[in-house]
Amino acid sequence: MLDLRPVGYVIGLLTAVLGVTMIIPMAVDLAYANGHWQAFGQSALITGLGGGFMALACANGVQRRLSLQQTFLLATGVWMVLPLFGALPFYFGATGARVVDAVFEAMSGLTTTGATVFIGLDDFPAGLLLWRSMLQWFGGVGIIVVAMVFLPELRVGGMQIFRSEGFDTGGKVLPRAAQIAAQIMAIYVALTIACGLAYVAVGMTGFEAVNHAMTTIATGGFSTSDASFGLFQGAPEYVSSFFMVVAALPFVRYVQLVAGSARPLWQDAQVRGFLWTLAVLIAVIWAYRVFVRADSILHALREAVFNVTSIITGTGYASADYQLWGPFSIVLFFFIGLIGGCAGSTCCSVKIFRYQLLIAAVSAQIRRIHSPNGVFAPRYAGQPVTDEVLSSVMSFLGLFVVSLGLIAVSLALTGLDFTTSISGAATAIANIGPGLGEIIGPAGNFAAINDLAKWILTGAMLLGRLELLVVLVLFLPRFWRA
Repeated sequence: MLDLRPVGYVIGLLTAVLGVTMIIPMAVDLAYANGHWQAFGQSALITGLGGGFMALACANGVQRRLSLQQTFLLATGVWMVLPLFGALPFYFGATGARVVDAVFEAMSGLTTTGATVFIGLDDFPAGLLLWRSMLQWFGGVGIIVVAMVFLPELRVGGMQIFRSEGFDTGGKVLPRAAQIAAQIMAIYVALTIACGLAYVAVGMTGFEAVNHAMTTIATGGFSTSDASFGLFQGAPEYVSSFFMVVAALPFVRYVQLVAGSARPLWQDAQVRGFLWTLAVLIAVIWAYRVFVRADSILHALREAVFNVTSIITGTGYASADYQLWGPFSIVLFFFIGLIGGCAGSTCCSVKIFRYQLLIAAVSAQIRRIHSPNGVFAPRYAGQPVTDEVLSSVMSFLGLFVVSLGLIAVSLALTGLDFTTSISGAATAIANIGPGLGEIIGPAGNFAAINDLAKWILTGAMLLGRLELLVVLVLFLPRFWRA
C-alpha cells in the first residue's frame, strides 16, 4: 500500500510556512490601520495550525527517497492544497469573495497565471494587494524547483533532456531539491530586489515597486490597479520588459553564471531560440503598427516590446488593449501566448525547447524522405535526441492540443461565447493571464463569467502549470499498480 506520510509531511510543512508568511500582509494592514489585518490573522492561524498538525501527523513517515508515485502526488498535491489555504484572506477579508472566486484568485496567483476575478483593485487594502503579489512570487520560485527537480526526474514532456544540464537528482528528490532550492532562491531574491529598485528609479512608489517586482520576476502579472501597466507607461515598460526576459531564461544558467561560468548561458540553444523568437515577433508587431496602422515609430516600438514580451513570457501585464490594433494582432497574440519561455524559468505554456525539438524531428524526417538511404537523427544543442525524449515531447504537444480543445468545449457548454471559450482555455492551460474578447480581454477580467466556468478554469490552471502529464497520470490505474 502506498505510504502517503512523506507526501503529507512536505505538504504540511509548506502549508505551515504559507501561514507564517500571512503575517507580512497582516503587519502591512496594521501599519495602514485599515482593519483588514484581522482577516490575515484568522487565515494565518488556520493555515499555520492546519499545516503544522498535518506535518506532525506524518513526521514518522519521512523518507530520504520518494517513490515515483509519491513524487507525482507531491508535485500535484502542493499546487492543490496551497491555493485552498491561500484563498482564505480573500474569503475572510475585505473582498467578501465567494469560495469559487477566492480559490480562482489564489490558484491564478500560485500558478502565476495572472487572471483575476476582482474589480476595484485601486481601492483594495494594501495587505490584500501585497498578498496577491506574494502568492505569485511563491508560485514563481516553486515552479522553477519543480521544473529543475521533479519534471526531469519524472521524464515529463521531454524535460529529462535537462537532467545533465542542471542537477542530476539521482532519485533522491527531497535532499537534492533542498540544495537546488537554496541556490535558486538566492538568485530569485536578488533579481526581485534589483527589479524593485529599478521600478523605483523610473517613478513607481515603493509599494507599487515591491508588488510589481514580485509579479514581474514570477512572470505572474498581478498588478495593484485595474488598469494594470496602463498606469506606468514609458520607462517602466522597458524596465519591466527587461526583467520579464530575465525571468524567462533558465535559472540554472544564473547559478552557473554566479559560479563564474557565463558560457553555458550564451550557448544554451533554448536561450538563443527564445531571444530570436522574441525579437522577430516584436519586429513584426512594430512593423504592422507603423506601416499598416500608421502609428508613430517610438510609440509602436514601446508598446510592441512590452506587450509581446508580457504575453510570450506568460506574465500577462497589459499597457494597452491590443485587441484594438486589428485582427492580425489579435490572432498573432493568441499564438504568441502558446510559445512560452525557457524550461527551468518562471515561464509557462509549451516552452521554446519543445518547438525546437519538434522542428528538429520534422527536419530529420524530411531529409529521410529526400534521401531514403541516409541516416538522419534529430539533434538538439549539437547532441542527438533520443527516441524517449522525442516521444515525450510529441505526447505532451498532442495532449496539450487535445486538452485545450476539451477545455474550450467545456467552457462553451457553460454558455460562454466562442472567443471567450477558446481564449479562456488557452490562457488558463498556458497560464498567460488575459484572454481575448470583450469579457476576458486585456481590458477586462474574469469576474463576469459563470461559476462552473471558473471551476473549469481553476482546474485548467493547475493542469497547465504542472505540464499536464503530472496531473493526468494520477488518474491511470496502471500507474498505481506499478
